Formats: sequence, C-alpha cells, structure tokens
Amino acid sequence: MRIRFENCSLFDGIGDTVQPGCHVLVADGKVAEVSETAIAGEADRVIDAGGHTLMPGLIDAHVHIAAATPNLAALEAMHPTYVAHWTAGYMSAMLDRGFTTVRDVGGGDAGTKRAQAEGLVRGPRVFTSGKALGQTGGHTDFRGTSRADIGDLQRRHLPSLGRIVDGVPACLEAARDELRLGADFVKIMANGGVATPTDPIDWIQFTPEEIQAIVAVAEASNTYVAAHTYTARAIEHACVNGVRTLEHCNLIDDRVAGILKERGAFAVPTLVIYDCLERHADEIGLGGDNREKNRKVREAGLSSLEILTSAGVSMGYGTDLLGWMHKDQSTEFTLRAQVLPTANVLRSATSVNADILRRPDLGRIAPDATADLILIAGDPVSDISCLTGQGEHIPLVLQDGVVVKHRL
Repeated sequence: MRIRFENCSLFDGIGDTVQPGCHVLVADGKVAEVSETAIAGEADRVIDAGGHTLMPGLIDAHVHIAAATPNLAALEAMHPTYVAHWTAGYMSAMLDRGFTTVRDVGGGDAGTKRAQAEGLVRGPRVFTSGKALGQTGGHTDFRGTSRADIGDLQRRHLPSLGRIVDGVPACLEAARDELRLGADFVKIMANGGVATPTDPIDWIQFTPEEIQAIVAVAEASNTYVAAHTYTARAIEHACVNGVRTLEHCNLIDDRVAGILKERGAFAVPTLVIYDCLERHADEIGLGGDNREKNRKVREAGLSSLEILTSAGVSMGYGTDLLGWMHKDQSTEFTLRAQVLPTANVLRSATSVNADILRRPDLGRIAPDATADLILIAGDPVSDISCLTGQGEHIPLVLQDGVVVKHRL
C-alpha cells in the first residue's frame, strides 16, 4: 500500500518547528520519502492534507492498560477476562487520541501485546514489563496492616499491577520469570507510593544488591530496568545501581538530576495522574495519608520538569492513569507546556520515547521510519491543546502504514 500525503505541515518529531508545504510518501509500512516538492509516481491513496499538520504517532511511556479501576486493591478481586474487556476499550480510545505505541509499566502482559499485534485488539502497539516487582510492604503490596497471607497476590494471572519479592534469589527468579513470560523490560518499585497503604513517599525500597541483581538479569537479556521513584534519594539509589529509566521523579533535586545526565538515564514524569487524583479524590476514596502523599508529589511536579531540563536529562512522556482516568491521557501535554517549550513536550512523546523503547524507527518522520503517523487539525507547536481531548482534532491515524482511524 502506497499512501501519499500532499500539502501538509510537518512536525518530524526531532526539530523545533512545523514546516509548511511538505509531501510524504508511505510505502509498505514505512516512510519512503519526505519532500518539500511534489512527489511523483503512483499511489494507492492520495491525501490532500489541506494544511493539516502531519506528525509521528504519539508514544506514552508510562501506562497501566490493565488498571480497570483507580482502586488498585479492588483490582486484585476482578476476574481477568472482565479486566481484559476494559483493557481493550482503553486501548482503542488511546489509538483515537493518536497514541500508536505505549509502554506498560505494570499489569499488561504478553497476551495483550500479542492480541494487538495480531489485530484481535484495536489499539497502540504494546511494550510491557509484565508484573512490576516490589518488596513486602512496598508499592506492590496492597494488603495493608490487616492481611497476612500473600496468597493470591502471587498468582500470575491475577489482574494486579505487581508481585512481591524479597531477597536477591527471589529477585533473580522473578526478573527471569517476567522475561520468560514475555516482558520487554523489567519494572521495579524503588520508592514509596501514593496509592499503597503502608509505604511513605520517603521509603527506599529494595537493597542495592537486590536492584543490582535485577539489573544483571535484564542486561543479560539485552534489556533494561525501569523504576518507580519520587524522592531524590530514591532516584539516586536506583540510578547508581543500574536502572535506566526513572519514573515520576517529582521530588528530584539538581544534584541527582546531574547524576541522571552523567549516566545517560531517562526520566519519565507523569504529572497528569496526580492532577486527576486530586480532582477525583472524594470520588475514588483517596483520603488521609494517601491524599497527603498525592498533594506532596503533585505540587512538586512542574518544578521537577524545570530541574530535569536544566540538567539536560532526556525526558519521556508518561501519564500513569488508572481506570476511567485514561481519558485525561492527553492533558499531560498542556500541563507540561506551562513550563516547557511545546516542541520539547512533543519530542518527549515522539522521538525521546522511541529512544527509551530502543526503537529509533518510531517517533520520527524520516525515510525508513515506521509509518506511524497522525494528521492534526492545527499546529501543535503553536497550540499544543489541539492534541488534547479524545482525538477530536486528529482525523487520521496510520499505524504501520495502515489507516486505523479516518474521519477526514
């Protein structure tokens, strides 16, 4: 299939500006040619973009596609096939919003990835960590103080976001097991969390030896480790022990941001989830210590972006949304644009996230790149809000060179 775009403005995922009057040819799932002049030759389909902006398909590097509800403790009791139907709906909506690729960092599995790849589920292509690894009393442990038996928490197909592991031997086994089960990388919880009941934000989780063991397994399997972290202390703890992507990073400081830059690590902030949790706290029953934890990280979010930018750390785009909150996936764009240039924000959701995934063929419009493309009614560099909502300003989406949304 050959598709030729004519008369489009172009944001290529790499530069700072939108270039008007461009022409792009897609052939056999790849970008074949990008030109400032008309492209000759036959095409199966010619699309006059009429001044719309063509840009790479969006990538969200921090999602939980299997989080059917914001109540993660309740998620454990849901039937797996019921959760699978919710997941399919969330994924389809993500594609309509222009997200052609996502990185799931806890809960998604190889079955969902395969279903999407084979066309059984409409949605973004999936990279997944499988179950996130956390310690007893950590950010995968929702037992609170009244439940003692781990029991079902360790069942592989239970629809929870993580599993509990303690000690180097257990960490080695769990990391190997997640990779065996089809994970693309390994996710760990290295810090306290907002949603869990017994781990304050300033808790460090996992010992250096445990993290190093998990990193060794990942690197032996030609992949990497991502870590849930908020505080500067936890970020440093994870990074110096080999973690490649640091998620959230709300409470980072200048010194630790410098460590990330020095080591070539990535940060994946997720501001929108804390905004959603604050707005819907009463509705979802977020109260007491959990609400206070959320307030603390939410208030530091924009400052963390400025600290990371000043240090030159590469920042990916993530959202971390749960359940029906997924509809706010694109609000992350406008939150970040309060303190960052819009081109930086757009690159975070395109070429930077492609680098995080180790897929340089994604997130760019250039010859030989995979043809994940979206057409936008507007100029996202001048007004990034045209990417928000549920894809109302995105009439056309291509994935692997195939039209998967067409409302022109």
